[in-house]
Amino acid sequence: MRVALCQFSAGDDPDANLAAIVEQAGKAAADGARLVVFPEAAMARFGGDLAAVAQPLDGPWASAIIDAARALGVVIVAGMFVPAPGGRVANTLLVAGAGKPLHYDKIHLFDAFGYAESDTVAPGRAPLLAEVDGVTLGFATCYDVRFPELFVDLALRGAQVIVLPTSWGAGPGKLAQWETLVRARALDATTWLLAVDQAAPELPGAAGAPLGIGHSMIVGPDGAEHGRLDERPGMLVADLDPGAVAEVRGTIPVLANRAYRLLPPP
Repeated sequence: MRVALCQFSAGDDPDANLAAIVEQAGKAAADGARLVVFPEAAMARFGGDLAAVAQPLDGPWASAIIDAARALGVVIVAGMFVPAPGGRVANTLLVAGAGKPLHYDKIHLFDAFGYAESDTVAPGRAPLLAEVDGVTLGFATCYDVRFPELFVDLALRGAQVIVLPTSWGAGPGKLAQWETLVRARALDATTWLLAVDQAAPELPGAAGAPLGIGHSMIVGPDGAEHGRLDERPGMLVADLDPGAVAEVRGTIPVLANRAYRLLPPP
């Protein structure tokens, strides 16, 4: 499976971001990519009025992504915001082009490092898997990467590749944490991991808003790095071998060897 990780810095205008996504998806398709992945918050960056830009999954923004995926013959994954009860939004990954459009709502919200995503975002409740050309994909978003049980769960449900769009917050030590967490989750699940971050922004945003640091990465099921971008906008195209998952799991059968199970709370 040829994949493209499209690292860009989203602005506040969903229409401008949509145009950039469609353009980049076209370039990825021309390079033979079957799966084209954009960051979390590709619709509009954090720090603005998310409720004002949010649209339903059958609204014009999502429909344009779905139309582009169909026209290009690719699967597009892009982060958007969908209205949720109580004036909040869902932080959603739209998966277009893998049959019926699918979506994953971010489960773990970024209430850390002085930022409270839960003030404006409602949490998701369910994992998502999708099949593309016989390969099973799982999905996670940004702060989810700090919770290994989600990645293990996706692997146990059959995921061979886990797609991780993010808008990683900058700060001391955050790049090192990003690198460590991405590789650790690939090892936990023994899956391919496609970690696609927002590029580091040229213009400042709202104080404390996670806007991205770049360094999108492809990591194999053995934890080895198979490609990376720097902090600038760019596209990383690579061919994944799904068979490597079975090979690694035969050598390092951490899923099969699991003995500890979480006990119910007292």
